[in-house]
Amino acid sequence: MRLPPIAPADLSPAPQDVRKDAASKAAAPAKNRRAKAQPEHAKPSGTPFESVALLLQGGGAMGAYQAGVYEALTEAGVEPTWIAGISIGAINCAIIAGNKPEDRIAKLRTFWERVSAGPDPWLKLWGGPFDNDWTREIAGQLAAAGTMAGGVAGFFTPRFPPPVWAPPGTENATSWYSTAALRETLEELVDFDRINTGGMRFSVGAVNVRTGNFAYFDSETDTIGPAHIMASGALPPAFGAVEIGGEYYWDGGLVSNTPLDWLLSARSGLDTLIFQVDLWSARGELPRDLAEVAVRMKEIQYSSRTRSATDAFRQLQKMRTAFNELLAQMPPALAATPQAKLLAAASDPAVYNIVQLVYRSPTYEGQAKDYEFSRRAMEDHWRDGRNDALKTLSHPEVLRPPAGINSVAVYDFLTPSPGHNAGLQPEKDTP
Repeated sequence: MRLPPIAPADLSPAPQDVRKDAASKAAAPAKNRRAKAQPEHAKPSGTPFESVALLLQGGGAMGAYQAGVYEALTEAGVEPTWIAGISIGAINCAIIAGNKPEDRIAKLRTFWERVSAGPDPWLKLWGGPFDNDWTREIAGQLAAAGTMAGGVAGFFTPRFPPPVWAPPGTENATSWYSTAALRETLEELVDFDRINTGGMRFSVGAVNVRTGNFAYFDSETDTIGPAHIMASGALPPAFGAVEIGGEYYWDGGLVSNTPLDWLLSARSGLDTLIFQVDLWSARGELPRDLAEVAVRMKEIQYSSRTRSATDAFRQLQKMRTAFNELLAQMPPALAATPQAKLLAAASDPAVYNIVQLVYRSPTYEGQAKDYEFSRRAMEDHWRDGRNDALKTLSHPEVLRPPAGINSVAVYDFLTPSPGHNAGLQPEKDTP
């Protein structure tokens, strides 16, 4: 969830602002949290891959795009075996992993219709013959202003008194909104017992307020509850820090807005298909005014880690491939040395497809697009996500493991490549 800073807020720890959860008792202390994910196990996925991961980025109101992507995956018979998210992506992940397969789309629809159920008088005012990009931009800004003033049903409500009037150390002093409504929504729509005992692995990321370190909560090692999802989306100063296991956590997007690093750290040795669903595009046009500067700044801030993680992984796989080729030519005595054994242990026999689906904002969406929770915007985002996923899945190579050992292929059929007008050129690298 992304909201603009409205005014400076006292960010000192507030013991009273604690959203305690039974699951937090099972959380490891901050100093003991793992830097790497536990290896994954092979599971049926409806594809030739041993593992299928769905990674959902943060992006507030644009998160309905991810619901549309998941709907298209289910229509294609693709079943994620590991789902991980940040911020609004964590909420979508919880609804997916915390429900039976046949109920997931309906529960996602319930959530998104609830948070977009507020009054939308601007739609009637600007509809019909006056429906164009300019009026859509004005309507979006007005809807976003309504979100800032009144909150979002089933998600968050304004604090009263506001933090500028609240004494330091009190519950209201460190955030503009209460997310008590989100806890109720999660408890209604998510079966946390299913997350903790079901077959789909679940991970969410947050940042420790005290240490500044990134932390992942993973159903492989943690007992997941509402607090973990709320922590992943607690973006200051809009939302207060969430307490888990004696530590306070903020939105994971403050450090990294993609769970890709966490998944790749597992070193599972499984042929893996990864759907990376991003709500912020790393590529964009040169801004022409301050409003476009604000939009482009957000896009770069919240998207940059995705491509850097992908590029670093591809380079690592190239080095692993080179070592494996050398290992096959080594004399037995050299291959038996501690150095060669160390490098052999770091090799990865698996192959990977990384499929990127990046939401491309229409021109009328401005800097408030991540907190414009209007019904029309939600429906547009959902439809765009479904259509983009169906377009991507129409390319058969997406669901086909790349040839060769230690091979990684990266596909993006949506983002225009430099020097091309069309957006259907895949970005692919197979060592």
